[in-house]
Amino acid sequence: MDSGLEQQLQRLRDQINSKAAHQQQHAAMLLAVEETIKEQKAAMEPGSYFAALLTLMEQQTGSNGLSNAALFLLSTILPYVSHTMLRAKFTTMMAVLSQSLDLSSADVALLKSVISCLEATLLAQDASSWKQPIAQATFKSLLQLSTDSKPKVRKRAQEAVSNLLSRPPPPTVIHPAASIASRFVLDVLSNAKADTQAAMHTLQLIKQTEMLWPADDFGDLCASLMQIPRLNTPFVAILAFQALERVFSSAGEALDEDQFRDLLISVIDLKPNVNDSAASEAWLKIIEKGYIAYASVSADGCFQSLPDLIDLVLPDIELGKQSTRDAATRCIWALIRHCVPDSKLGSEDMQRIIAILTTGLSYRFRESWTLVFLLIAALFQRLGKFAHPSMDELIKEVASMRMEPEFQFKDEADAVLGAAVRAVGPQTFLEILPLNLDGESRQGDVGRAWLLPLMKSHIRNTPLRFFISDMLPLADRLSRQSQQFVSQGRDIEAKVFNALSQQTWALLTGFCNVPADIIESFTPEFAERLATELMEVPELRPAICGALQTLLTAVHSLAHKEIEDSPITQQQALAAEQHLARFAPDYLSQLFNVFAQSPGAGRGYLMDTITAFLAVISPSEINATFVKVCTMLDQALKTHKPPTAAELTERYLEAHPPPTAHTMTDLVIVMAPYLDAERTQMLMRAAFVLANQSEDAMLQKRGYKALSRLAEQPENSPARQIIESAMAEQLIPMLTESAESVAAGSRRDRLALTSLLARNLTDDQLHFIPAMLSEVIIGTKESNERARNIAFETLLVMGRRMSQGGTINMVAITDDANADMAAEQSASMEEFFKIAAAGLAAQTPHMISATIAAISRMLFEFHEQLNNQFIVELMKTILMFVVHNNREIAKASLGFVKVIAVVLPKEILLPHLSEIVPSICKWSHEYKNQMRLKCRHILDRLARRLGMDAVAEATPEEHSKLIANMRKCQQRSQRAKENGNAQRRSEDDAAKTVAAASAATGKKTFGSAYEDIIYGSESEFDESDEEERRGSKKPKGKKTKGGNTEEATAKPNAWIKEDAEGPLDFLDRSAFTHFSTIDPSSAATAKARRMRSQPKMRDGKLVFDDEEEEARKTQAAAEPAKNENAGEDYYVQSLTSKDGFYRTANQKIKFHKRKAGDSDDEMDIASDSETKSPAKKGKDNSGTAYGREFRSKKAAGDVKRGNIDPYAYIPLNPKTMKKGAIAIKNNSKKDKRVRRVKG
Repeated sequence: MDSGLEQQLQRLRDQINSKAAHQQQHAAMLLAVEETIKEQKAAMEPGSYFAALLTLMEQQTGSNGLSNAALFLLSTILPYVSHTMLRAKFTTMMAVLSQSLDLSSADVALLKSVISCLEATLLAQDASSWKQPIAQATFKSLLQLSTDSKPKVRKRAQEAVSNLLSRPPPPTVIHPAASIASRFVLDVLSNAKADTQAAMHTLQLIKQTEMLWPADDFGDLCASLMQIPRLNTPFVAILAFQALERVFSSAGEALDEDQFRDLLISVIDLKPNVNDSAASEAWLKIIEKGYIAYASVSADGCFQSLPDLIDLVLPDIELGKQSTRDAATRCIWALIRHCVPDSKLGSEDMQRIIAILTTGLSYRFRESWTLVFLLIAALFQRLGKFAHPSMDELIKEVASMRMEPEFQFKDEADAVLGAAVRAVGPQTFLEILPLNLDGESRQGDVGRAWLLPLMKSHIRNTPLRFFISDMLPLADRLSRQSQQFVSQGRDIEAKVFNALSQQTWALLTGFCNVPADIIESFTPEFAERLATELMEVPELRPAICGALQTLLTAVHSLAHKEIEDSPITQQQALAAEQHLARFAPDYLSQLFNVFAQSPGAGRGYLMDTITAFLAVISPSEINATFVKVCTMLDQALKTHKPPTAAELTERYLEAHPPPTAHTMTDLVIVMAPYLDAERTQMLMRAAFVLANQSEDAMLQKRGYKALSRLAEQPENSPARQIIESAMAEQLIPMLTESAESVAAGSRRDRLALTSLLARNLTDDQLHFIPAMLSEVIIGTKESNERARNIAFETLLVMGRRMSQGGTINMVAITDDANADMAAEQSASMEEFFKIAAAGLAAQTPHMISATIAAISRMLFEFHEQLNNQFIVELMKTILMFVVHNNREIAKASLGFVKVIAVVLPKEILLPHLSEIVPSICKWSHEYKNQMRLKCRHILDRLARRLGMDAVAEATPEEHSKLIANMRKCQQRSQRAKENGNAQRRSEDDAAKTVAAASAATGKKTFGSAYEDIIYGSESEFDESDEEERRGSKKPKGKKTKGGNTEEATAKPNAWIKEDAEGPLDFLDRSAFTHFSTIDPSSAATAKARRMRSQPKMRDGKLVFDDEEEEARKTQAAAEPAKNENAGEDYYVQSLTSKDGFYRTANQKIKFHKRKAGDSDDEMDIASDSETKSPAKKGKDNSGTAYGREFRSKKAAGDVKRGNIDPYAYIPLNPKTMKKGAIAIKNNSKKDKRVRRVKG
């Protein structure tokens, strides 16, 4: 029986004890049917259930109706019954079901079951069965139910009709019942004005049905849909547009060119008002889908109407709401991409489209420039080389806007110019917009150095000769100009021109991205020039190496793999690879020298370039080069001295090359994949020597890396065969014997090698796993994250190998020749856990905690391969460590508990909950190391899986408050979800439009499931803990009338910045540069504040302004303005002042009795002083004692510039004149006593 059906039936059986009567009836009926099948000794298959239920239904034909239980069971069984059986019983089924298909029935559940039965039965029929009157009548009944007033019945009927029509019986393409459906739809829509509800439900049916409509009725259907929006019912009009959008998906096969054109003209005439965002978006989607379908029928006819259509849609980007702007942008973008044939790219109609989109750069489109720039970039992408000369002026205009200082859309303009570079190529682009960087090539007064970094990322598939003939001489001229400035002592100009020269060289990478003229342009002279610059100019090495690497990688990939839409063919790529291989030996020699001379901290790009050259050079030359490098390595090792600690610092490595032995080792490792068997043997011997260099951790690390590189080669390679032959005699003994002499920096590569070797262990090599397991377990506690990850991965590799079986020779581990037969253990998953659990008996907390962490990871991965009894014993063992006094051990044990709380079945957890919860509660009040939070997370997970009552029952009495708090948090979280208060992130509308238009798929990276369990919480208690720690509430924005806060609803204002030249010309293209969304007054205030903070010169001395003094001056200056406005604020004062009053419902006068800090949601508080309570009037709001403002801020003494010290001036009023009313802070007898007690 199908697993899906079995799960459904089991769920029904479990409902026999349900409190719901109808669920009990379903379960009882199922048990009775199954008992009948057993009595008949039939197989428990869907056909047996179907036969039994059909017999039961036939016996009840004389009753008033079939039972809901029988019909419900039948609707569950029918999707799994064979189509052959359903066709054979079709007449019987229709006769029986038709008796229960009462359209006026109020029993929703009964009707839904009948609809499901009819759907499953009709889906199984072939085309001939649909010709029977009973099938057509039944389908008409389903159509009637699709407009039923009962929502659940209507929804289920629409789903059934949609499913039937979208799956026609083979070999037909259009469903036999499609004509019935179309006539029904036409009848309902023709009466839409009288019965709007039925029309609305029918439109919903069309909207969700994917089918091919009959050609005879298609025109009438579209005409009927076009009439619906004229009824002036907004919601129905939107549904009509959406239904029409669905219908257009099959319009290309049902309409000819003239019908299509007339239909689209009718749709265009129905364009809604731009302010009606819902209708506009639906209309724009119809236009998009309709014209794309029209292009498939008549590409030329569609293109001829495109300019007028874009001219009609473009204003929506200017005037519509944001959602309408996005929809209009998507519509035009789709029209440009799909409705412009290749033969029309240079036509006059295309010129009109360009002119129309150019109007989008006017100032009235400023709010939508992001979308306009997107469309222009799409236009460049579609036109390609035909963009020149048609869009030359557009390029100049965008560049002019981009160069304005106040232009706010520079990123969008850069995207347009980058698309232009890709479309017309850098040569044509620079003819339109010259760089004007030097006197020889200047073509105007405007310099455009900013184009160099922009072009870098957009040059591709461009002839290399342009760089050699134009850009390279430009770089040379800029470099010479820089040297001239250096000789003249003009360092700033020298640095600027040197940077421009380097930016010009940086363009070489784009020119090397699959150029078509590799053989013609990459000449020996150019290769020699690159090699010279590589050796002599260190600043150019990254650019030249990046270019060579791009060229070699792209050519090698195209030469060995057929790629569609490639700029060069596979044969051309092979020829180019052979051409480049001629230069490889000389380049490798140069790169080896540069690599040996370069500092160790920044030469990774050199190694990548060497790797790229090794991929195209012949194997014989690689082997010959390897022998030379090995000879140099041997000589270097004889005189090698381990580097001191100072020579291993980052600062030293950034300025000095590593020792020669390190460099030669890196070079032999990079050649490992290309060596033959003899040279591989040489490399392995050298790797053994390096791995024993315990005094030099860097050499030892490289030794293990060399062995790893050999072990990861393909299975039939010489390197892999040599590694496998040396496993038993050399590799395994070397790894086990050198465990004590491993340097800290070598552990990661040693663990990587262990992981690679463990994957392919034979049965007689399984002793390698227990011999290395302790080292791998310790590796899970490494401080280096990559080392930890490799250690955990190695654990899993070992576990998988142990699960495959075999025999572990324990004698090979202990070297005990007298060991008994018990020393040979069978490899299994449980044995692997037992070997790992031996680390729990270690003497150090570090090893014990590492063992617990390793077992946690292993249990998470392999718990399904262990029996429950073994898991329980393991769980009991580690639970003892949860209450350990050592924090490191306890923390690891809590991680184990967190794992079992998630992965183990409830049947295992529930009996031992009384042991798990008390051990966790020991740390529930511990604040250090986040132990308390971890415990709460674990209890939360247990409560969600096993129920809060079960956890509360197992919790000790002294921790009952914790459970009570958890219940409160759980209830609060549930209420928040019910009220819809969960916060949701939203993306910017323009960003969504760009993403949709560019069809870019974002990638999101997730951690492993194990890390999510250990480090992730997903607990509703996090927020409550934060609230407890903060003890404060977040400030809330002032509510507006619509319910939103002021911060969310505030709209940015705009300011016009005038100049002395005259009034602003709004018709000028550069007018936008005089607009600002930042308040100039606030900017001026900030500037003035910065100026005040700068020291001033007075009599040759630096004078620093005093902040407090400036604040007092500012406050004094503000008093007159405050007094001027006081007279205009009498009403507010009457509401907020201390003398204000208000009238009650009985018209009695009540005076305000506000206390300090009181506020009213409906009014603003004029000042803090007006709301102070009488008891606190004599104190300063800031809480500072009298005279405190005269103290020195910096010094410990009493010197204060501009004031008399040590005296403090105190205001003289009756309260302050009282004895004991004033005490200088920290100077009273009480303060002194407090200091003595604290001291």
